[in-house]
Amino acid sequence: IDIQWEDNIPDDIFPENIPLDIVYEDNYLMVVNKPAGLVVHPGHGNYHGTLVNAIAWHMKEVPDYDANDPRVGLVHRIDKDTSGLLVIAKTPDAKTHLGNQFFHKTTKRRYRALVWGNVENDEGTITGDIGRHPKDRMQMTVLPDGEGKHAVTHYRVLERFGYVTLVECILETGRTHQIRVHMKHIGHILFNDERYGGDQILKGIPSSSYKQFIKKCFEICPRQALHAKTLGFEHPRTHERMFFNSELPEDFASLLKKWEEIV
Repeated sequence: IDIQWEDNIPDDIFPENIPLDIVYEDNYLMVVNKPAGLVVHPGHGNYHGTLVNAIAWHMKEVPDYDANDPRVGLVHRIDKDTSGLLVIAKTPDAKTHLGNQFFHKTTKRRYRALVWGNVENDEGTITGDIGRHPKDRMQMTVLPDGEGKHAVTHYRVLERFGYVTLVECILETGRTHQIRVHMKHIGHILFNDERYGGDQILKGIPSSSYKQFIKKCFEICPRQALHAKTLGFEHPRTHERMFFNSELPEDFASLLKKWEEIV
């Protein structure tokens, strides 16, 4: 979920026929609902099979759209194993306009996250600069003030399951792994978030039946339990306020049903 211009694209993005769940589309932009497991952007060994390749295929009949032009395309990102809504700009003007909205924090982004532990407060705000972890370059972490990028996440509790809590997270900024890092920072690692240690039993009495239950939960939702549920912004051409909402994907919804069984 890092907001940045896509100027580091390898200059050979090939269109690939990958299905897209398009929520909305017009001549200036489209909103897609990304499944978990789909890499958003080529790089780090994923040069094919990404959302950018899928968009290139979808737009291949549009003469003015060049998938290798950083002035069009992705305006923001979400992690590979996070599902949910993304906006893509079809024109340079649309990308500039939408990019400015992300920069000035006027977009509306709400996420659903299942986190380990019983979150103490019903709502709160996490503020903490985010940057690369000094010991593990694959992780981001909260750094002392001034050493990372300013980041703010608001959260509120939606449902308590005892050992885990369903929260809504509202992004004020968009840093890499922001929700995952901020929730860990307050002691609530995302459920089944392998990179940050959420794929271990962090709460609850480790009886054999409970271990089996958690193992089943990890199988049902084999990724961090994080979904970009809503997205709101101003249309770059009509200036109309637009708001999109996506249902929880099947794996996340099934995971919540499983927890409801034991509460």
